[in-house]
Amino acid sequence: MKHLKKLLFAVMVLMTISSQAQDSNNPWALSFGVNAVDTRTSAGGGKNSFDSHVSQPFNVSENWNILPSVSYLSVARSVGNNFSVGIQGSINKIDKFVVFDPTAPGHNSSGYVVTNPGDLMYYGIDANVKYSFKSLLKSKVIDPSLRLGGGYTFFGDNSFGTVNPGAGLTFWFTENVGLALETTYKSSFGDRNAAGDIYTPEAPSHFQHSVGITFQFGGKDTDGDGIYDKDDACPEVAGLKQFNGCPDTDGDGIIDGSDACPDVFGLAALNGCPDTDGDGIADKDDACPDVKGLAAFKGCPDTDGDGVVDASDKCPTVAGPASNGGCPVLDADKDGVADKDDDCPTVAGPASNRGCPEVTPEVIESLKIQARSVFFNSGKSTFKVGDAATVTSLDAMREILRNYPNAKFSIEGHTDSDGSNAFNQKLSEDRANAVRNVLIEKGVKPENLTAVGFGESNPIATNKTKAGKALNRRTEVKHIGSIYEGKL
Repeated sequence: MKHLKKLLFAVMVLMTISSQAQDSNNPWALSFGVNAVDTRTSAGGGKNSFDSHVSQPFNVSENWNILPSVSYLSVARSVGNNFSVGIQGSINKIDKFVVFDPTAPGHNSSGYVVTNPGDLMYYGIDANVKYSFKSLLKSKVIDPSLRLGGGYTFFGDNSFGTVNPGAGLTFWFTENVGLALETTYKSSFGDRNAAGDIYTPEAPSHFQHSVGITFQFGGKDTDGDGIYDKDDACPEVAGLKQFNGCPDTDGDGIIDGSDACPDVFGLAALNGCPDTDGDGIADKDDACPDVKGLAAFKGCPDTDGDGVVDASDKCPTVAGPASNGGCPVLDADKDGVADKDDDCPTVAGPASNRGCPEVTPEVIESLKIQARSVFFNSGKSTFKVGDAATVTSLDAMREILRNYPNAKFSIEGHTDSDGSNAFNQKLSEDRANAVRNVLIEKGVKPENLTAVGFGESNPIATNKTKAGKALNRRTEVKHIGSIYEGKL
């Protein structure tokens, strides 16, 4: 018990020293704990080969030899790629030796009897190569493993070599402290029993089980920042894990080596320098560091966006040209003609037409096409009820005419030669006025429109055919000048 206390104290010291370790950075592992030896596997008997070797594996109280103290110690070192090599020493006392003797008194139902061969001392020295599945499982807690090795066993006065396949399972409480469970089958190179005496062990194959505490250690962290040197981009200066061990003095997320202002919290976009007014211009380059501005004006503002900085703008909240001190020249339709000089201040047009849009041949052609799609009831000046083409054309004409608020247009009505001249003249006038009236109702200014009828006097096709007559029955629109007489 005295030695156990010393060992536990040493383990606590190791835990303190390596409390910041990381598995991948700690090549060394130290384990200690309790082992159990079970000689049942080589006793023989059983229904078949498998049953002979592995039946009753957990018959602890009857078959297992356990020394009630720390009875094994192992040291291992990682060699990379999930492999490690290790050596283990163990001690035990054999007071339970399993023999298959169905004729012996006290044998169990399977024919096995347990005897004491004389409290034989057991010593083992073993080496192994272990493969860990922890990284493959991507687990930080569960660590299964397989191992293969060999060793030498001292069993009372006898000694013999063994081949040792085994498996283990470690549960990691922290990054470097875990509970290790292991089982190893030690296959002997010698005879199980002394010649002629099945009750006297000589070199029996056996299982050795163990449970203990394991520690990983050995990582180097020169600057003490918890990041091991092999993974630390700044191994001589304490830093942060998210920056691979490099420092960020001002805490702005930019490591000092890349920070143009390492002692002042700043922005990544500005190489770690501050931007007090949030305009994207570092304070050191900002002519107005306390007021949000534009790069084009060295960080100074242009509130109305007219290209004149507020400090020089006589109207800083209303856009205007620099030639006017930053104050606006009123031009409601933005056509470049000041409202005071614009005959059409709400509709854009060229200066050559005093700010009003020009009526082009293309516009007249569009009006002509739309006007010819306006249909009337036969012999009447009323529109055909439910005729979608008529409604669509009148709406289209309205939209075109409203774009030319200073232009005057004449709505002309024409008929074919059927009927009297007087009737046709009256019908053409009524139809022209019907179109004018509906356009006015739709928002066209009355002063922009006149209506005139020409009866059958201006045919555009022969009146001798039905098709020709259909062409002569028409409404046309013509541009006749401006409502601002004398200004064009």
